[in-house]
Amino acid sequence: MSMTRRELLASAALQAAQPRPGVTHYVRYSVNGGAPTFGRLEGDRIQPLRGDLFSSPQPAGKPIAASSVRILCPTAPPKVLAVGLNYKSHIGNRPAPTRPEIFYKPITCLQNPGDPITIPADSRNTHYEGELVIVIGKTCRHASTAEARAAIFGYTCGNDVSERDWQGGADKDLQWWRAKGADTFGPAGPVIATGLDPTTDLLLQTRLNGQVVQKQFTSDLLFNVVTIVEFCSKYVTLTPGDLIYTGTPGSTKPMKPGDTVEVEIDGIGILRNPVRAA
Repeated sequence: MSMTRRELLASAALQAAQPRPGVTHYVRYSVNGGAPTFGRLEGDRIQPLRGDLFSSPQPAGKPIAASSVRILCPTAPPKVLAVGLNYKSHIGNRPAPTRPEIFYKPITCLQNPGDPITIPADSRNTHYEGELVIVIGKTCRHASTAEARAAIFGYTCGNDVSERDWQGGADKDLQWWRAKGADTFGPAGPVIATGLDPTTDLLLQTRLNGQVVQKQFTSDLLFNVVTIVEFCSKYVTLTPGDLIYTGTPGSTKPMKPGDTVEVEIDGIGILRNPVRAA
């Protein structure tokens, strides 16, 4: 039986996501439209897991072919936070922030790997933003540095899609509710990688139609992942499955229907999404 286009995209994404030594990859997936399931990626196969991913899940049945499943956004988070202005290359000549600048993205903005980013009909300036995304694994509130580090389960790739005119142009809103939160404006995946250290030189690259348009090491974050979690937990209780987008490097440009955008991070893999009109 021939593979569907979605299955081909999922298979290619997971092939690119094969982990380095000491790193484990987890996926969230469905089979034939069934209930979402967590699994551990093992080569070109997935070992299904039973129970909560964030508290000692157990193997459930035999491994299945990765090409036979639909890869989903890696968690169904209670909330999604994001950091702005977190790379010097993105800030340019503007003053650097003195603390992580946090905003919310609605959970309805999330999109699966391989599924389309949809440009709203009245959008004229929607940009990609390739980012490292923190996956929270433990509840934390008023976390110490050590507790914040322990609360991080792993990392995934994300695209903080942003409509610049609604964000800061003549048509800007009071808040970024649609500029950053419109449906499909938060692709994430294809895996959660555990055992990585973003303070080392993990290369983040964004490609638009195969051309590299962003390139930076995650070690260049102005506020590192532990600092972000520690700061957020002072005001908002973080819970297992929460996602925190950590900011985008360099400059960004508009996407248009027919484009394909890819976010690749060393040790994690490639998040690939086509772009289409509403």
